[in-house]
Amino acid sequence: MTLAIFDLDNTLIAGDSDHAWGQFLVTQGLVDGENFRMANDRFYEEYKTGTLNIEEYLQFSLKPLTQHSLAELTKLHTKFMQTCIEPMMLPKAKQLLEQHRAQGDFLLIITATNGFVTRPIADYLGVDDILTTDPEIINEVYTGKYIGTPTFQQGKVIRLNEWLQEKQKSLDQAYFYSDSINDLPLLEKVPNPIAVDPDEKLKKIAMERNWPILSLR
Repeated sequence: MTLAIFDLDNTLIAGDSDHAWGQFLVTQGLVDGENFRMANDRFYEEYKTGTLNIEEYLQFSLKPLTQHSLAELTKLHTKFMQTCIEPMMLPKAKQLLEQHRAQGDFLLIITATNGFVTRPIADYLGVDDILTTDPEIINEVYTGKYIGTPTFQQGKVIRLNEWLQEKQKSLDQAYFYSDSINDLPLLEKVPNPIAVDPDEKLKKIAMERNWPILSLR
């Protein structure tokens, strides 16, 4: 069974779910509006340029989860899905997933965005599994910390290797679709790297290496 691996944000959806969740918290009045918005925007710009400090960002992005019960967060996420994520869905991305599914491939999302935000999106897309940055929960409450290695840059390779060993799968003939220069370590690892609506840095590398460049927009 061939692995078809996908980044999520700005690849399978037309936007960044992590940044959108931060914006959603601001519009709902659940965070210190202006200060949070400015920090959220700054981190997103750093992510896009490949200069994000993941530790600093996770400390920022996971903190709001500590301030609500799991039941409250579930309700908030349902509203977030309806108002923010569903409008980002791409018909061509759905077709691509269906194409790989029809080929009998195993569909795996690997995203740096934390699992609270992304697991419901993966369920909506109907993929087989997802690897995320996993927020820690103790006694039914988010702690603001995370478990294991963040699925960011080289961390995606580390986590994928752990997953491959656990699931007894291989990267033979595997595909990886991504838009971001942050995913270069994993793109270099698979037999079939594909740049999807790539940022300028990734587009340059893809052209130099004759990697396929695809648009789902």
